[in-house]
Amino acid sequence: MLTKLYEDERRKFIWCEISYFSKWWDGIDEQKRDAVRRLVERGQLEVATGGWVMADEANSHYFALIDQLIEGHQWLESNLGVKPRTGWAVDPFGYSPTHTYLLSQAGLSNMLIQRVHYSVKKYLSSQKSLEFLWRQNWDQGSSSDILCHMMPFYSYDIPHTCGPDPKICCQFDFKRLPGGKISCPWGIPPQAITDSNIQERAHTLLDQYRKKSQLFRTSVLMIPLGDDFRYSESIEWDQQFGNYQKLFDYMNSHPELHVKAQFGTISDYFEALRKSTGMDPVSMDIGKLALPVLSGDFFTYADRDDHYWSGYFTSRPFYKHLDRVLESLLRAAEVLYSLTLAGVQNSVHSGSFPSIENYNLLTEARRNLGLFQHHDAITGTATDWVVVDYGTRLLQSVLNVKRVISSSAHWLVLQDKQMFSYNPSKPFLQMDDVPPAQDALPQKNVIDVRAKPRKSLVSVYVNTPDVRVLDAQGHVVHAQISAVWIDANRPSANSFQLSFLAHTAPLALSIFQLKEGLPPRSEVSRYMFFQDGRQLSELNLEHFPSLYQQDGAPLLLENSHLRLSFSADTGLLQKMMLKEEEKEQQVKVEFVWYGTTSNKDKSGAYLFLPDGEATVYSPSQAPLVRVTKGPLFSEVTTSFTNIIHTLRLYSVHGVESQSVEIWNTVDIRGEYNREIAMRISSDLHSGDVFFTDLNGYQIQQRRTLAKLPLQANFYPMSSMSYLQEPSIRLSLLSAQAHAVASLQSGQLEVIMDRRLNQDDNRGLGQGVLDNKITANSFRLLLEQRSPSPQNAETAPYSYPSILSHMTYMYLNHPLIPMAITQQADSPSVAPYLPVNAPFPCDMHLVNLRTIQAQEGKPGPSDQAALILHRKGFDCGFSNRNTGLLCTGTHGKIDLQELLTNLKIRSITPVSLTLMHTHNKEANQQEVSLKPMEIRTFRLQLI
Repeated sequence: MLTKLYEDERRKFIWCEISYFSKWWDGIDEQKRDAVRRLVERGQLEVATGGWVMADEANSHYFALIDQLIEGHQWLESNLGVKPRTGWAVDPFGYSPTHTYLLSQAGLSNMLIQRVHYSVKKYLSSQKSLEFLWRQNWDQGSSSDILCHMMPFYSYDIPHTCGPDPKICCQFDFKRLPGGKISCPWGIPPQAITDSNIQERAHTLLDQYRKKSQLFRTSVLMIPLGDDFRYSESIEWDQQFGNYQKLFDYMNSHPELHVKAQFGTISDYFEALRKSTGMDPVSMDIGKLALPVLSGDFFTYADRDDHYWSGYFTSRPFYKHLDRVLESLLRAAEVLYSLTLAGVQNSVHSGSFPSIENYNLLTEARRNLGLFQHHDAITGTATDWVVVDYGTRLLQSVLNVKRVISSSAHWLVLQDKQMFSYNPSKPFLQMDDVPPAQDALPQKNVIDVRAKPRKSLVSVYVNTPDVRVLDAQGHVVHAQISAVWIDANRPSANSFQLSFLAHTAPLALSIFQLKEGLPPRSEVSRYMFFQDGRQLSELNLEHFPSLYQQDGAPLLLENSHLRLSFSADTGLLQKMMLKEEEKEQQVKVEFVWYGTTSNKDKSGAYLFLPDGEATVYSPSQAPLVRVTKGPLFSEVTTSFTNIIHTLRLYSVHGVESQSVEIWNTVDIRGEYNREIAMRISSDLHSGDVFFTDLNGYQIQQRRTLAKLPLQANFYPMSSMSYLQEPSIRLSLLSAQAHAVASLQSGQLEVIMDRRLNQDDNRGLGQGVLDNKITANSFRLLLEQRSPSPQNAETAPYSYPSILSHMTYMYLNHPLIPMAITQQADSPSVAPYLPVNAPFPCDMHLVNLRTIQAQEGKPGPSDQAALILHRKGFDCGFSNRNTGLLCTGTHGKIDLQELLTNLKIRSITPVSLTLMHTHNKEANQQEVSLKPMEIRTFRLQLI
């Protein structure tokens, strides 16, 4: 690249993903690095988007999308000093306005997309609307607008970019010259450009250019010249640039052709486009040529026929779940590390806190999480051995961030900081929830990295049922002892689950003591078992009393808010009742199978091509149903052949008791060409309308269309989906990404796993047969709502309730328990309470991320990025009796008052990824956010 771009300053090149660029950069000397910087300064080399990867936009959560953008932009700032202006996303399989919003907030003005449904492309082409201002659905103005170019044809390769005829365009992909490794599938090879053929070749190419230009409103045309795995050899640079330069020279020397052709970067194109339309070079002022405004998303993608790419919304769910586990732990580690580092830098007795080592572990975890957001990673569309590499990276990062959490929490809770000593092989705080080898029971240190107070259940393993829990003041804490099940009806003899109610302050480290053998001991769970609808009586459980109920009596679970009815035959939910409303709703859970079509093209990692409607899952033998009842929670567990299904109801005052927790442990390793789904059927009259989230950030209305094939009506669900009628809403909140549909009124269907024998001819070259036993977790929330005005009911956007937002946070960011094994010489510890007051209910602390040191220095700086999100919520839901422990402030927040333990010199508003400073005036203590707004602030610590 360096050699060939320096040979001719008219040559241009763009690069997108920093993960790969940084690996190349690490292997070149300083002389070559300076050469790269000069090419960037001269405009010959452009970094587009500049994220760590070209991210998937269906399954990724907005936390991870932001994080990988920051990692890429921070790398660019440190090494190249450039700020990307334009987004480049040719390969993600559909597009989300969430990513668009993040790019806009990061300071990018333009973007390009490619993989959009062929019918949408056809329609927009007919309207000359392939270039548009993409606006957020919820934006009442135009502040979120970004200028977007949609490529018009089938692919981003050269045969599909010069014009509408790939047979002709392929003749201008000069890597395919005769004698090369690849050729044109249309049978007509390229010709090297010579004096004898240049006139004919130039006119042929220009004819394609003119035909393509008819699809756009301006005289400025972009023709990408690239593909996968290109420009890796010197000869291709000569073939492509050399032959095209001859064609351009010919065109430009013949004024009668009325064309000016040249190489350019993507930002060169947008600059010329804006100039031609009279638009401001940076802002969204639309100028003299009004471009259309579009809102919404571009899911579900189809590239031809009925080939809808809704399979990858679920493929490899084990890794989709592991992604969220790392995401939650990384956020906890970032916040704790930043709080610890601020304390260490201000402490004369900082001990030996490993600030640089921990920062390096955080950096590696950021990059591994970022890498997994790639459009062939979290999507589940990589080869088996690449998937194993992704999984290894994710797991190693989970272990590493646990080390950061453990050592940071250790420093924060120590009363005497001089007593801190770091030993990663024998940490002071143990994070793994396994019974300790010692007979002594540990203390539990519980972390809450939510910025709001919380009352939540914490579960840990212990080696005796004779245990009680004390808080930091020595008061007994309400607790429940349950069995740890080896299989459906056999409990462990030496391992028990202790669940206790933890009431934690925002961002706090709370301390609880577990004491053995002293009264009052914790209450024990009681059990009963059913099979074929009959209660089994011959099971005797040591330590745990049995429950009995009359024959024919309904199987019920209830707390102060909900009453749930189950089938004694299957253990599956049948009905829910909100006690306050005294109205019972049918909410029926069942499982269903999909097969794959008998046609030549079948389902694979990308595509969902079912053989028709689903068939109900019918186990070969009656499942064992286990019912648990206790003072803090009760649950029903059904053990099917392929699924262990647990539904839990909490009996604690607060957010957790308002919803139903669902766990499905899925194992389809013995199946072939089958997909398993959980179906929830209710009596809500939702019609053909339902709602899904986009990246955990916003909600998009969906409409099930009977005229489309079944697979077209599945959409990505990153965090939630819901149905509603004027007076009630049923929400399914998810801890991992899935495909979701509402194929009938009142119904939600979630694909949980898929096992497919064959490739679907989209580039992977294999089926999906590396399935794992996979845990999926959900919350089911039934809420009474006030009827909205008619226009609100038909709006394309919607908002969750405050309770729904809180429930999602409980599901995805559980309290983190850690054990301090007591020794005779253990140092004294105390709770850590860094926040004066809770954040408002609608204000979410996305991250508190320590920023890297500048100028190539290793480790952290004395600055941190504080990222806040003010969530939009539906006001038509009552918060009465929900147990919310926070209030609202209309988007205003005093950062200095809230973050009392952080000694802050200045607070500066910056763009999302810290590339641009919005206000040179530092120390903006009180900040204000509009609903849905995400803002970043640079904190300069003392």
